[in-house]
Amino acid sequence: MRALVAGEIGEPKDVLRLESRPVPTPAAGQALIRVKATPIHASDLHVLRGRYGFTPEFPTVGGHMECVGRIEALGPDTGGLRTGERVVAVAVPAVPGPPVTGTWQEYLVAETHRLLPVPDRLSDSSACQLAVNPLTALLLVTRELGVRPGEWLLQTAAGSTVGRLVIQLARHLGIRTVNVVRRRDAVEETEALGGDEVICTGDEDLAQRVAEIAGPAGVRKAIDCVAGHVGAQVSQALAPGGETVVYGALSTHRQTDPAALTIPLQARSLIYGTRAVRGFWLNRWFGTVSPAEALRALSEVRSLVADEVLTIPPGRPFPLERFPEAIAFAEAPAHGAKPLFVFDDGRDAAGA
Repeated sequence: MRALVAGEIGEPKDVLRLESRPVPTPAAGQALIRVKATPIHASDLHVLRGRYGFTPEFPTVGGHMECVGRIEALGPDTGGLRTGERVVAVAVPAVPGPPVTGTWQEYLVAETHRLLPVPDRLSDSSACQLAVNPLTALLLVTRELGVRPGEWLLQTAAGSTVGRLVIQLARHLGIRTVNVVRRRDAVEETEALGGDEVICTGDEDLAQRVAEIAGPAGVRKAIDCVAGHVGAQVSQALAPGGETVVYGALSTHRQTDPAALTIPLQARSLIYGTRAVRGFWLNRWFGTVSPAEALRALSEVRSLVADEVLTIPPGRPFPLERFPEAIAFAEAPAHGAKPLFVFDDGRDAAGA
């Protein structure tokens, strides 16, 4: 089989090579998956650069997040699934936890508790993106912050993939959103997606606008994936006792110095406003919940996507041998679609 392998830490375009490897054999409790489609996430590329929250043992097959495929074979005495069944394989390594096989290859072996059956009505493009961004949106809103119907939720990077999913989910749950964007031309687009209020940091004061929107009661819950000065402003804009959950640091996307990855919080705001700031990382969530709880949350996401409550934009398919082009596309600003490695003819993965 073909596999896209990084021999060492470095820039993905420099360290990745297309290799031929033996098809693996599943052991007890495992399944052999024939991969149909697997995305290229920014975090996948940061793993290869050595700038993510975990570092695999090199050489490593790329793609440490998710894929969709069909079960080709089951290990000895392995039940609960059947050969030929279409499944999402969750390849997000739990922290703490054992290593997980990368998805950028034609076949992979996965533990059966990491497999979620998916209906054929979901395209490969949608199915192969279930386990990261939609799950993150669901967990942030309902588990991490427990936002209730009628409450305000403040979020940064509202035009990002997770940001758009949060807007969709919030409308479904009756939650009102205050959405922060950088550019004026993104305001109308965010409103069209269903955002209740939109703040453009390019020409508006974030704290002042939050106060105008939410009134004396203010906003008590926020999610942030920008960090830096914007993340600090979000915390300061919250009502006393408010809480911000930080799940990304887009403002430092190209930063390589760990000391520069900061949120410059004001001590007075935290102390006298009794505001809290804490982090969320999907890998650590997988490391702290049971396999049964993880599958329950994934099943909830599957239903939300299948019922079209959450919409995952179609990805752009690339065959594995065109990996330099696919990675360049993933790194391009405002590329507008998630690049996917696809196998066979790719018709399902294209969402056609």
